[in-house]
Amino acid sequence: MARVVWRSEPPPLDAWPQPVLPFGQGRSYGDSCLNEQGVLLDTSLLDRFISFDETAGILRCEAGVTLAAILELVVPRAWFLPVTPGTKFVSVGGAIAHDVHGKNHHRAGTLSRYVQQFELLRSDGTRLVCSPTLNADLYRATIGGLGLTGLILWAEIRLRPIPGPLIAVERIRFGGLDEFFELADASDREWEYTVAWVDCLAAGNKLGRGIFIRGDHAVHAPAGSTARHMPRLRVPFDLPRAALSRWPMRAFNAAYYRAQWRRSVRKTVHYDPFFFPLDAVLDWNRIYGRDGFLQHQCVVPRDREDAINEILRATARFGHASFLAVLKLFGDASSPGMLSFPRPGITLTLDFPFRGPRTLELLERLDAIVRQAGGAVYPAKDARMSRESFQQFFPNWQDFARYIDPRFSSSFWRRVVGGEAQGAA
Repeated sequence: MARVVWRSEPPPLDAWPQPVLPFGQGRSYGDSCLNEQGVLLDTSLLDRFISFDETAGILRCEAGVTLAAILELVVPRAWFLPVTPGTKFVSVGGAIAHDVHGKNHHRAGTLSRYVQQFELLRSDGTRLVCSPTLNADLYRATIGGLGLTGLILWAEIRLRPIPGPLIAVERIRFGGLDEFFELADASDREWEYTVAWVDCLAAGNKLGRGIFIRGDHAVHAPAGSTARHMPRLRVPFDLPRAALSRWPMRAFNAAYYRAQWRRSVRKTVHYDPFFFPLDAVLDWNRIYGRDGFLQHQCVVPRDREDAINEILRATARFGHASFLAVLKLFGDASSPGMLSFPRPGITLTLDFPFRGPRTLELLERLDAIVRQAGGAVYPAKDARMSRESFQQFFPNWQDFARYIDPRFSSSFWRRVVGGEAQGAA
């Protein structure tokens, strides 16, 4: 892949015979940000703020600005991103292209609902301001459109006011999925942010046990509260395979679950460790060893709780280690994006160290469960879903394909669609 970097005026997007694709911070776990044998349009130098209305909380910035840079600017001024994913080291353009969600989806929906407008550069040189009322079809296609509709140059985001940088957090230990759903239903009515860690290797009557985490922006900072950023740590080497085998990981998960000996613990923390715990660990991916990892994030309808049970049982049965297992309820707030992943239901995220065909066999089994339940798998986290799975998960993909820029493509799109759809809008 060739990479093109610029600072001000973007290069002509039809200058190369190969397909092109915007590239932000490269934080996608799959190949949606890759363009094998093509050209990557590196937006990392498009990192300037354009305007910030501190009274109304409206921020306009270039597409290469990271969420981390936005938070550094706006939090001291009592504003916050309305939605933030699990890492702040993603670009605004990438966040729009993958229509990111966060711990408050049950209240706020996805980030795109607060993107008021953006400018899109097409390969024919056309620059279009897109919003819910201007070029609305391209607006909807670009949100969650995996960078395929053109190059986002800048975006305007509506922020949310906050009392300060601290989050009041409660962690509650639960014994199974029934208890999780009870906690989630009650918490989603009262708390802004909710999520749960699940011990995915527990089986039998322990299946689905975990730690439920809920939080709100703290109005007042109590004495002794943590108001500093987390120290940066580094994983110095690749962990050996034996450290991630079934029994060590089962012991780790059990120890993590029991480390909170009280059922409920309350504390107040800085927003950094609450929203972005892995951002404090440099090279954290080395925990999974030299072969890396694959992530599987799915969503299934709420009335298919049995599918989550089946996924956890399949994971425990295969014995694949996943200590980063996250469970949450998605709310009813719909995204304007055509290919947006979040939808009302239950979302489960699992990380697996790559062990070759056996890992791929497990993930295909999980895909089959999701297909049968009428759910979907998140393209931003995917590196191997089949063409058949993608087209069932996103049945409107052909409507979306009409808005793909004819000079844009990606490794992901060629894998799940191939040459069947070409941009023609």
